[in-house]
Amino acid sequence: MKKYLIYFFFVFYFISGLAYSQISDYELGSKLSRTQYQQTGFYDLSDPEAINIKVAVWGFVRYPGKYMVPSYTTLLDLLSYAGGPSNDTHLDDIRLYRNKEDGSQEMIIYDFNDILWDSNLDSKNRNVPTIEAGDILVVPGSPRYYSRDLVSMWATILSALVSITILVLNLVKN
Repeated sequence: MKKYLIYFFFVFYFISGLAYSQISDYELGSKLSRTQYQQTGFYDLSDPEAINIKVAVWGFVRYPGKYMVPSYTTLLDLLSYAGGPSNDTHLDDIRLYRNKEDGSQEMIIYDFNDILWDSNLDSKNRNVPTIEAGDILVVPGSPRYYSRDLVSMWATILSALVSITILVLNLVKN
């Protein structure tokens, strides 16, 4: 009896492993258990009545991670879902990496400043790319140093030098 029980658990484990290994970038509807809160970088913003896709947002945004979004999501929507660009973002170099069917990748560079600082509200001439399944949005940037950062850095160096000086004076004195 124990032998059959072990075989049963082995077959069940193998079948459940196969089910989880076939995860795709498309999903129809949304999961019913969306009320659970999770502490990961996966955000489920799916629409229950639409085809949903899995995409990723990395770089200088507020909430980087993987997202489950409706298939009609644009690049600007996805950037808004991720909390928007941070202060350190290079808005003229937002990159969208897209996998082609032949296995290669395509990179689309988008200038967010065109939208942000454009005084003309005519949206017919704007080319805002739509998001496809498996796309990766990379928001590059570089950290900026403010005056408080410089003061903090110099205060740390000065504190270390004062501590070393006091230690040397105490050693020489004894």
